[in-house]
Amino acid sequence: MPQSLTALILTFNEEMHIERCIRSLEGVAERICIVDSHSTDRTVEIARSLGAEVLLNPWCGHAAQFQWGLDTAGITSDWTLRIDADEFLDTGLRAALRAWLAAPEPGVNGLYLRRQIVFLGRPIRHGFFYPLHILRLWRSGEGRMEQRLMDEHIVLDSPRTRVLEGGDLVDHNLNDLSWWIAKHDKYAGLEVAARLAAAEGHRTSDEKLTGSAARKRWIKEKVYTRLPVTLRSGLYFFYRYVIGRGFLDGKEGFFFHVLQGFWYRTLVEAKLLELQQQAQAEGLSPYALLQRRGVFEQTSVAPKT
Repeated sequence: MPQSLTALILTFNEEMHIERCIRSLEGVAERICIVDSHSTDRTVEIARSLGAEVLLNPWCGHAAQFQWGLDTAGITSDWTLRIDADEFLDTGLRAALRAWLAAPEPGVNGLYLRRQIVFLGRPIRHGFFYPLHILRLWRSGEGRMEQRLMDEHIVLDSPRTRVLEGGDLVDHNLNDLSWWIAKHDKYAGLEVAARLAAAEGHRTSDEKLTGSAARKRWIKEKVYTRLPVTLRSGLYFFYRYVIGRGFLDGKEGFFFHVLQGFWYRTLVEAKLLELQQQAQAEGLSPYALLQRRGVFEQTSVAPKT
């Protein structure tokens, strides 16, 4: 008998994406569980009409919300899949997952999937952005979500992982560019807070991160943040666009690498400088100022309801 899989999806006002996501899981996931933070559109209605279960919980931060779902959904399947509402499994990945569930490799408890980002309608295939290997499938009960404000990953207690080839987890958000910019403006503030928390020693243990997630975090914390602040984002853009041949992604790729690789990284540094100036004016450390603003409360896992 094939082993079973539960897909866990966080939603808030995702009526534009949720049907595409759920339908891509047909024939792969025997159970689809939505953790919705009280959407005001048709997200819940659509999800239920397609056979998904819906749990409601007020938004408490991405990491805390997902862990709440893991703790509350009563997952009894052999495997758990983390997938975002604006993502979907392509045909190749659906086939690869069905083959894996029919005969999983003994001893393996986590799978890295290949993620494909689509920006302005174009798949991004260069700039070291494809394929992005991301841990999204694990044996149920063996994974937990890092409690971080930003760049959180699933952590396995005893990781024994491999990369599942054969298809892609496609990240294709259908919202417009203004939405994308607003989202990354929020992300920049969260990244500043996460960096300050790490500097203060307030962080979850990440020694069990594996693969590309561990490498990327080490580079960001040990190399990138030690570069001169006025050079960081420019050098990163050069690394992606020139060394990583991001220019081969066409005009859509140019805008993606400029916005995500240069503008966003510059915005993080500018927000950090602004926060430092505000904290100095109030006689506080930047970390203490964010504490007073309640920013770090998002890292607390919400109680079961």
